[in-house]
Amino acid sequence: MDKTQIRARHWERTRRLTAILLLAWLATGFCAAFFARELAGLSVFGWPLSFYLAAQGASLVYLSILAVYAWRMRKLDRAAAAAATEPRA
Repeated sequence: MDKTQIRARHWERTRRLTAILLLAWLATGFCAAFFARELAGLSVFGWPLSFYLAAQGASLVYLSILAVYAWRMRKLDRAAAAAATEPRA
């Protein structure tokens, strides 16, 4: 593969990862707000589930999205760098 193909493949994988994680972020924020009334009837440790999801659950999901992004991008960047430096046959 030449460097142009390696860059195009890397950029395609980066966009796909970003789109998937943005959809997870959107689903988390939307679902917590959209289903808040239905979730208010359930309780976790004495707090309504909607409050728990908004205050704690969504924040944990956001942190995990950041961790997955950093981990996966490091892996993708290293693979692209290795592919760019390997000798051509």
